[in-house]
Order: sequence, then structure tokens, then C-alpha cells
Amino acid sequence: MKDTILRENNSINCGGNLLSLEQPIVMGIINVTPDSFYDGGKNNTIENAIKQAETHLSAGASILDIGGYSSRPGAKEVSEKDELNRTIPIMDAILKQFPHCIISIDTFRSKVAETAINHGAYMVNDISAGELDTEMFALVGKKKVPYIMMHMQNSPKDMQENPKYDNIILDITKYFSRRIELAKKSGIKDIILDVGFGFGKTVENNYTLLKNLAHFKILGLPMLVGISRKSMLYKPLKTTPENALNATTAAHIIALQQGAKILRVHDVKEAMEAIQIYNS
Repeated sequence: MKDTILRENNSINCGGNLLSLEQPIVMGIINVTPDSFYDGGKNNTIENAIKQAETHLSAGASILDIGGYSSRPGAKEVSEKDELNRTIPIMDAILKQFPHCIISIDTFRSKVAETAINHGAYMVNDISAGELDTEMFALVGKKKVPYIMMHMQNSPKDMQENPKYDNIILDITKYFSRRIELAKKSGIKDIILDVGFGFGKTVENNYTLLKNLAHFKILGLPMLVGISRKSMLYKPLKTTPENALNATTAAHIIALQQGAKILRVHDVKEAMEAIQIYNS
């Protein structure tokens, strides 16, 4: 596998595919879990996952993010074996159908990440920034793939029980600074930051982050925003994830104005339209 390099001209080379971050891009979500908060169970078959991949790619997604472990608050734990059984066959099928697409594996487990990379994934999306598996940094450094480092307070099981911060912007900045230093010492050169909307944050915390997202530019790394159909959007409107697409688009525009480079979304077409309007 060719080395993957985050270049100074703001682009990522994924297995020979040069992916520019000069303009914002979209990552399409493919959850292969039975209990994800929005689309749980929809993509559990190979046929449905391929259809979802085709929909995302046709709408303009630059990356497909495949995950087999639901990280919604209070989600059940999934064994490593089950996570592999959920993700790898579907990844293989998608790459067989769309051999040039760029796959990201959404996992906090180094073994799952390594297996996925060996099967053709070119990016690791880790909700725990390496804290739930101490081997993750070494693995990513060895494989030389881009690494999405997300902030999460506590674990998916208890992250929403009582999140507390002294100053959420400064606390997360300090957290990223420490994790970035450790990641670089492990040989990871290509890091993308995700502040982790909804992961150990109150609704107020989330909006403080959205309003001040541009602050994290001081860390000098691209930012991914995963805000699609989340509770911070639908709860204030007293609605459901299914009815939160309009709110998601509004939040995406704010995130783009604050410097987001990658939007991780369920609805690629609408996110691409938001980017087009932003660019205009």
C-alpha cells in the first residue's frame, strides 16, 4: 500500500488518489450496526450497504466511513469479533463494486483498524483519540494512514451522564495538544481533528463548540465535523432524527463558516449543496 501523506498544499494522498482539502469535502456514513441512533439496521446486509455506498458516491461523497460499533449514548458493547464480522465483508463488497472509492474505518480498536487497512481502508476514524486502545497510535503510525482524532469525555456507555468542563474550549484545546504530541511521537503525521459533538457534552456545550469552532485552527490541523441529525439539533426543536435534516444543513453552514474541512453526514446530497452555497 502506498504511503498516505497530508501535504502542505492541504491535500491527502489516499492510495494514489489525491484528495484536496482546499475546499470542504463530504464523508458519507455507512453504519453497519443494528442500533445506531438514526440508521441502525438499514445497512446491515451487503446489498443495502452497496446501495448506500452508491447513493453517497453518486451524490459527491469523497470518503465512505464504515462503522460496526454504535457509539450512541448507552449503546451496547460489541465484541471485536462481531465488529470485524460486521465491517470487513461489507467493506470488501463495496471495494469490489467501487474499487477506487476511499474507505475510512470508524473504530477505536487497533486490530479492527489493522484488518480494515489490510483490506483496503485508507483512513482511521477513532472516537477515543487512541485512549480506548493503547496500540492504536503505534498501528496508525506504522501503516501511515490519515487519522481522525476525536474528543470524547469518558466512554460511549457513560459519556452523557454528567459531562463537566472548566472551560470547554480551553479544555479540549489542551486535550488535543497532548494527544497530538503523543500521536506524532508514534509516527502519525496526518491528523484530522473532530471536537466530538454529542460525545460527553451537554447541548449548551455543543453550541459553544459550534460557535467557537474556528478557535481550533490554532492547532494547525484540518477539522472534521460530525453533527448530522444529532440530538443537539432535534431536541431543541422537539422533533426526531428523522426530521432533523433542515437543522443539520443549518448547522453545516455554520461549521463551514468556522473552518470545517470535512462534513461527516448521513445525507450527502444536501451536504454537498450546503458546501456549494458556502463556496458561492
